[in-house]
Amino acid sequence: LPSGILFNTGAGQHILKNPLIVNSIIEKAALRRTDVVLEVGPGTGNLTVKMLEKVKKVVACEIDPRLVGELQKRVQGTCLANKLEIKVGDVLKTDLPFFDACVANLPYQAWAKLFLKINVLVSVIFRCAILMFQREFALRLVAKPGTKLYCRLSINTQLLARVDHLMKVGKNNFRPPPKVESSIVRIEPKNPPPPINFQEWDGLVRIAFVRKNKTLSAAFKSSAVEQLLDHNYRIHCSLHNTVSSFLIYSIQFLCSVTYIVIFYKSKKHLEILTEEIPENFKLTEKIQTVLKSTGYSEKRARSMDIDDFIRLLHGFNSEGIHFS
Repeated sequence: LPSGILFNTGAGQHILKNPLIVNSIIEKAALRRTDVVLEVGPGTGNLTVKMLEKVKKVVACEIDPRLVGELQKRVQGTCLANKLEIKVGDVLKTDLPFFDACVANLPYQAWAKLFLKINVLVSVIFRCAILMFQREFALRLVAKPGTKLYCRLSINTQLLARVDHLMKVGKNNFRPPPKVESSIVRIEPKNPPPPINFQEWDGLVRIAFVRKNKTLSAAFKSSAVEQLLDHNYRIHCSLHNTVSSFLIYSIQFLCSVTYIVIFYKSKKHLEILTEEIPENFKLTEKIQTVLKSTGYSEKRARSMDIDDFIRLLHGFNSEGIHFS
């Protein structure tokens, strides 16, 4: 470890010092000679140098210029230097290149934000990510239905990827030691990704897990939820009818723009095209009907798996109820 550097623990700088853990991370990643590896938070390069010996290229993202300097010193004048690309700055604001694997000891204060970035990256297929997180965060990623830590993070992650808890890492393996224990997880994106609109999916899951011990029937009776879904329902109906209008009357549009303007101002023609939503329409009954018909009215999010939510989402969407 370099002398003279004061690590900023407030920014999550805890350098992994145990070479046995470093070697274990590389082994679990099953790196190949042809791999391009993304490393987030390389620190002083303990993990970086070992990976450079095994892969085609390492792209290291580091926000601290002092640590960038230390990393450059470690490879300067060696055959490894031309295999290392350093991106200086916040990884959340960086356009990341193609990579085969992500291997990272993630900064201690940025797990959630960085993981959201990794979740976004699932759309860019890579083989795997070996990531170190705070212990409880890691256990939430792998939690199963019915367990205490099972939450929205668990099901969203497991929808997009296979996640495995690989090993625990004690705080004394870092310098300076953090206040919490860590764990290493392996994330393998599903390829191909599931054919699901993630915005719709997350909208449903968000509502269900706000109070994961409540029945879904109760969760969907919240006035805020009803207002949101009612708003989305009316937008969906409006868009649907507009599309129908243009399909049916495209010839008239081509013939006369003036006719179309008059046409849309005519209540008579609008009534022919659409069944207007009554002013006193309440979506509550429709929501509860979907919950009962799908069999999830008395179910609780804490015990529902991915297949359950897929069936429920399909039930809602079939009735024109949307979450985004």
